[in-house]
Amino acid sequence: MVDKRRMASLIKLGSRLEVKFSKLELLHQALIHTSYMNESKKCRYGDNERLEFLGDAVLDVVISEYLFRQFPSMPEGELTKARATIVCEQTLAQQAAQVGLGEHLMLGRGEQTSGGRERSSILADAFEAVIGAVYIDGGFSAVTEFIHRQFACQLEEIGAGQYNHDFKTLLQETVQRHTDGKVHYEVTAAQGPDHNKSFEVVVLVNGNPMGRGAGKTKKEAEQHAAKQALGKLSHGLQN
Repeated sequence: MVDKRRMASLIKLGSRLEVKFSKLELLHQALIHTSYMNESKKCRYGDNERLEFLGDAVLDVVISEYLFRQFPSMPEGELTKARATIVCEQTLAQQAAQVGLGEHLMLGRGEQTSGGRERSSILADAFEAVIGAVYIDGGFSAVTEFIHRQFACQLEEIGAGQYNHDFKTLLQETVQRHTDGKVHYEVTAAQGPDHNKSFEVVVLVNGNPMGRGAGKTKKEAEQHAAKQALGKLSHGLQN
């Protein structure tokens, strides 16, 4: 059984997600990291990996169907690129952070002390697990509404054609246009086995960190870092 304190925390999170779970145990399990299971002998629930597996597949289908129906003239290659802006570690981690998922995660001591609650890969996996939990609890209609609501801004950007930019090139051009500065990327973390690595990158402009990004490849992480840096630079230039 989930204790009363944990149950209250889950109800609060459910409200933030705008989802009323009939089985809060599913949301509870979606937030159990493998590191917690490895250290806890009392936990009667499994970790969130199976729900993550399901959530990943459901997210892929829901976003694919949305794009297919909303953009009937968009070629397959463009549909794939558009979908990749949502079905990626960076976007999922951002959504997880936005709803405060990290504070509800159940982690092992090692993960807690090493910043696991803010780690992009853990947050992204947990968010996919939550999607899986919503699907099991409420069905396809409920999870479709949840995904459309959670990724409304990203879907709007796709509709405006803002998904297919080479942010690294745009950042380089912006820096050269307004300053004589240099752009440099540094890998700050590389985690996971060789077949499933996750990278975190920081982009430096004139030696100052301007953006951070994460992804399954260094190039993907660099693109996300460049996008964040562009947002900061654009805001600074407008002021």
